[in-house]
Amino acid sequence: MTASGEFARRVGIVCRMIPRGRVATYGQVALLCGYPQRPRQVGTVLGRGGCGEVPAHRVVNRQGYLSGAAAFLGPDIQRLSLEAEGVAVGPGMTVALAQYGWRPSPAELAALEEAFLQGEPPRTDDKED
Repeated sequence: MTASGEFARRVGIVCRMIPRGRVATYGQVALLCGYPQRPRQVGTVLGRGGCGEVPAHRVVNRQGYLSGAAAFLGPDIQRLSLEAEGVAVGPGMTVALAQYGWRPSPAELAALEEAFLQGEPPRTDDKED
């Protein structure tokens, strides 16, 4: 697997781990992937669908701003998806990271490491379909 393919695979694994009702920043996803200098590339991977079906709406910029509109079918899709999960989107299309930011537990971090090694993304997304 190429380095860019491995990075995209890891982005997918991390994004699938973000719990419903929580958000992570592009930088946080990059850090958890083991590539702390690549937050912009996280956005590129998500925008191009390079890591399969993931809850990309749960990824915001470092100020909590919903900056992924280009990756969705319309400008309000990210906001509506987050609100459907109970995440309040405030004025200026921002999320309060102190309230809704994901702080992975030691068990979640261990599950990420295991998934990176095994290549199987853990499914912790409890979607209501």
